[in-house]
Amino acid sequence: MDTLLSLRVFAEVAEHRSFAFVAERLKLSPAMTTKHVQHLETRVGARLLNRNNRNVSLTEAGVLYLASVRPLLEGLAETEAQLSETTLAAKGTLKISMPVWMANPMFGRIMAAYHAENPEVVLDFDLNSKKVNMVEEGIDLALRAAPTLDDGLIARKLAYVDFPLVASPGFLDRFGRPTTFDDLSGAPFLIYSPMVIGDRLRLREYADLPDIRYKLVMQSENETLIQIGVREGMGFTFLPYWLAKDDLATGRLETVLPDEIWPRVPISAIYPDRSYLPAKVRSFLDFLTGPEGLGQKTPPG
Repeated sequence: MDTLLSLRVFAEVAEHRSFAFVAERLKLSPAMTTKHVQHLETRVGARLLNRNNRNVSLTEAGVLYLASVRPLLEGLAETEAQLSETTLAAKGTLKISMPVWMANPMFGRIMAAYHAENPEVVLDFDLNSKKVNMVEEGIDLALRAAPTLDDGLIARKLAYVDFPLVASPGFLDRFGRPTTFDDLSGAPFLIYSPMVIGDRLRLREYADLPDIRYKLVMQSENETLIQIGVREGMGFTFLPYWLAKDDLATGRLETVLPDEIWPRVPISAIYPDRSYLPAKVRSFLDFLTGPEGLGQKTPPG
């Protein structure tokens, strides 16, 4: 049996989670598609896929095996394209995991500009700030805003984003506009859930700032919902500047204590540990760091 074809069948089934779909896609019979996967399982001496009538999923051994064979298959595709003297164009589906707050007008303009240059790439966004198993979930690229990342991740720093303290004009008219850091003590806050620690907001890992003792009025892992709440005058919050930019420009929100140095967090692109990056991933990374990407976005102040 053709082991190379078996590898391709396994990788396709792992991505699409369907033997029937892959059989039709590769013009194989369903029985032959199953035999190719069984051939690999016999070679490695381990079950690679869990399958039943409803779904297909990777086993732990399958996750490790897929992480090894994917770069080989992708590298082979690039080599074949080079040997045939053709240019490997960016194409296919690019699956990206990124925080909910990056679904904002500024990033929308970046997406449109990238699409104009790379019309054969289908952008598939998973809006999720939580850790994901990139291999098992078929994620090509993850964008994360964090001061530090776990060891072992392959990451490329793209830009920095400021998180200014903001509130609505109506709320500030009622509460008063703070003139010192101490004026925030006991103030009502809307907070991103992972930053909630007791009754104090810890900012030390993000900036050289003391803790803020606050009154919690709302918490959520969805920054867009927090943005809506602060627009409605519920209290103070820290928002990514890229998300708050339009509200600040139109006066729907105000920056509080603008002379303070509020948190500044790096945005990093994370991708699986591989020596070869597909053209679709490489083109998107290069675009994000280019003149129309994230690096040219100006922070507040």
